[in-house]
Order: sequence, then C-alpha cells, then structure tokens
Amino acid sequence: MTEYNVQVSEDKNSLAFAASDLISQIIESTLKNKSRAKIALCGGSTPKAAYSLLGKKNIEWSNVDVFLGDERWVDNESQDSNCFLLKNSLFNKGNPSLEASFFCVSTIELISPQESARDYERILKMNLDGDPPKFDLILLGLGDDGHTASLFPGSDALFVQDELITVGEGKGHQRITFTSKLLNSTDNVIFLVSGYSKQKALKRLLDKNESWERTPAKLVSNTSKINVLVDKDAYPLT
Repeated sequence: MTEYNVQVSEDKNSLAFAASDLISQIIESTLKNKSRAKIALCGGSTPKAAYSLLGKKNIEWSNVDVFLGDERWVDNESQDSNCFLLKNSLFNKGNPSLEASFFCVSTIELISPQESARDYERILKMNLDGDPPKFDLILLGLGDDGHTASLFPGSDALFVQDELITVGEGKGHQRITFTSKLLNSTDNVIFLVSGYSKQKALKRLLDKNESWERTPAKLVSNTSKINVLVDKDAYPLT
C-alpha cells in the first residue's frame, strides 16, 4: 500500500522553501551515488517560487538532467508553456542551475501532438537508463479535479499502459504527458499542493479507498514513500 509522508507548511512562501530544500537534498544525495541526477518537474503556479529558490542553490548542476512531466502543445515561448515557466524561474539568468541540461518538449514545430509524444519518448530513452527509463525524482502537482501531470479524470490517457508518453487533453489544451507507467518509474515522488481549492482533491489522494479513475493522482503508487508537501490552506481535512 502506498505510504504518504505529509509535510505541512504555514503558507505558500514557506512551502516554496520546503520544496526547494527537499528537491536539492534528493539531488545532492543522488549525486553521492551516481554521476548524474535525472529529475522531472511539473508546471503550474504553485512550484514557480520553489524553482526560483532551487535555481540559486549551489548544487552540482552540471551533473543534473531536467525533464518535464507534461507540456501543453503550445509554443515554448507561450506563457502557457511549462518550458517557458522553468526558463523564467529555475533557469533565470545568473542562477547556478543554468549549468543543468534541460530537455524541453518539442511541440508546435512538429506536425502533431502525437509526433511530439514520440519524439519526447525517444529523448527519454536516449538519456535515461532502464526499461522503462528511471528517474531519481519526479515532482508532481495536484489539480482541484484530482489530475496530475496531464492525466485528467475521464481521459483516454489514464488507460495507456504500454507507452511511456501519450497525448492527453484538459482545460482547453492538448498535452504531452508521462503515462502512469513512467510516473511510477522513479526513486522519489513529491506532490506539491497549495490553496483552499485543493482540499477535496488532497483528501481523495490520501484516501486508501479512492478510485484512480476519479482521482488520477492515485495512479502514482510506487512502493516507496511518497512525499506530499502542502500549505495549511490545502491541508485542513475534515
């Protein structure tokens, strides 16, 4: 059974510090045993402050490979793009993190979202070891509808089991996303959750009887302990 390690922060600011500290600890611990650390990050407004803090840390960034767990099929310079988000937070000018290798998802420069998914899967297989490719850390958000990455309730993407990357759709965008198979191929998982609107989704995530079809975040169920970092607004479970 999946075990959740819930850590509650006072507010959004302290949550950002807690997230950046834990991510950096995992990277540094990984680099004590491996030549490179492979991490996948999420988009959304909640992690942006954490990424800005993380980018300033004196990690051996030249030995870190950064990937995205999902991406909207939009121009990488669009403000809706997760690639754009990371370039303007984690990879801000002057941050030590600029030395890391960052693998954006190729989107509208390719002919279709399906082609983007195939291209991104090829990149992952080239740059990670294992079958399926294995990450040292995957950071995930939690939508108020229970989605994570771009696996939305009621979408066909939930049922893709043989592929690593698939095409999903949610909130008006076609999206390239890790499948559940790839989301569970990692040594460390962190959910980052903030705000009153996430209370119901968080309660369902932590409920051992909850269905993954209603709350796709439940698909992340690897045997290791899953860290859930939340602020007080998201946490009061009644």
